Amino acid sequence: MPGVEKSLMVQRSLTFATGLVECLCFAGAVFGWASLVFVLKTEGYFSSLCVNVTQVNGTALDCSGQDEQFSLVFTIASFMNNFLTLPNGFLFDRFGTTVARLFGIFLYTMGTLMVAFSSSVLSILLFPALSLLAVGGILFLMTNMQVGNLFGSHRSTIITLYNGAFDSSSALFLIIKLLYESGISLRASFLVLSACSVIHLLRTFVLLPKKFIPYPLPEGYTYGIIFGKSKRPEQTAANGNAETTVEETPLKRDVPVKQEKSFRECLLSRLFLWHLVWLSVMQLRHYLFIGTLNPMLQRLTEGEPSLVSRYINAFAFTQLCGVLCAPWNGLIMDRHKGKPRAAGESEHEADLRAAVLSLFLTALQCVLFSVSASTPYLPLQYLTFILQVVNRSFLYGGNAAFISIAFPSCHFGKLYGGVMALSAVFSLLQYPCFALVKGALNGDPLYVNIALTVLSLLAFIHPLSVYLHCRSLASQRAKSVTASTSSL
Repeated sequence: MPGVEKSLMVQRSLTFATGLVECLCFAGAVFGWASLVFVLKTEGYFSSLCVNVTQVNGTALDCSGQDEQFSLVFTIASFMNNFLTLPNGFLFDRFGTTVARLFGIFLYTMGTLMVAFSSSVLSILLFPALSLLAVGGILFLMTNMQVGNLFGSHRSTIITLYNGAFDSSSALFLIIKLLYESGISLRASFLVLSACSVIHLLRTFVLLPKKFIPYPLPEGYTYGIIFGKSKRPEQTAANGNAETTVEETPLKRDVPVKQEKSFRECLLSRLFLWHLVWLSVMQLRHYLFIGTLNPMLQRLTEGEPSLVSRYINAFAFTQLCGVLCAPWNGLIMDRHKGKPRAAGESEHEADLRAAVLSLFLTALQCVLFSVSASTPYLPLQYLTFILQVVNRSFLYGGNAAFISIAFPSCHFGKLYGGVMALSAVFSLLQYPCFALVKGALNGDPLYVNIALTVLSLLAFIHPLSVYLHCRSLASQRAKSVTASTSSL
């Protein structure tokens, strides 16, 4: 029926658009930490850790203890953001979209309320607040990525677009900083964020399925509430009559074409292990950069507040471009869609082959970003900000897209959560790195930056391993074709 098809297209378009807004405006706000720190310092959070020290030129205020505390808040929040993605992945795979989102909305709302009612006296509230914001935000992203299944050949592009929007949402704290400078209190801004939870609840019940959006998408699939009624997908017989009703199912579970690998087999595979290394080394580089951006700018500007504020604003503005950069990666991964494949080549093999270039470019971008960030020249940091946002968009969008194409979709939540959780353990190295810079290296991060740049080179092993895996599959396919031809 044309009317029903039109309403389905409208609903899917609204689901996509509102999901993009949700990821863009809320999900990854915690990664705009540098902008929020500027406000928190002005408000006097952890100011009791600043001490007067005697220097040759007189007495100066040493706030390294305050910087360390802010760095610890971000380290714990970024760790929780990744590590708790594993149980959240199990929660999503087991109970579906509605339960996972309600849990995420609860955590996010509690986090915003804690920041709203914190103060310089209650600075300690930042530790649970930022962690709750991070975990709730990643649940928004996780439950929205399945929207890509509604759009078939553009699946990877939409997944990477949502991840780019997640990165760009770090600009939310820049908006809060600008509002603060114009006279809007920190409490008022976070109370408004808390009130926005009503919007998240409406999306959950109206524009998203109770369980999952399947892939491939069944014909006539419906979800959520349409014209006030909750509908389920129907399988239509050849004569046009509705024969049976199919429950909403997880990705690809409705078409058991072959025996899928178990979760354990996927977790212990070489593809997953090298993907974990690929994500971990680059993520550590980004986390350390974000967590130390404020003190780094303090050092390069010699503590000039207006100059620090200008560069922090420039960094936050570049984060908005994440949503524009991420789809490039999706287009690279989807570029083979619609083109004829090699004889006997499956869509899975074609997807893997297309991912090699994406993985390689992401590793290359990280090395360039790390070299630029390691150079102690203030104007060069504008280029660093650009490289950072491009690489971060490619990194997280490519991470989700690769997992969705390399492994069975029924394990997506668990594997996505697993790789994020394991990489989070590795990212804990950012705090000892920060302590090393502030302590033994007297504030000079040069040697730590060089070490991280060298470590980033490990990321190139992953695209090489995927390329060799594709070659192996192609070789096996050729042997199979030769064998079947000779038998005839």
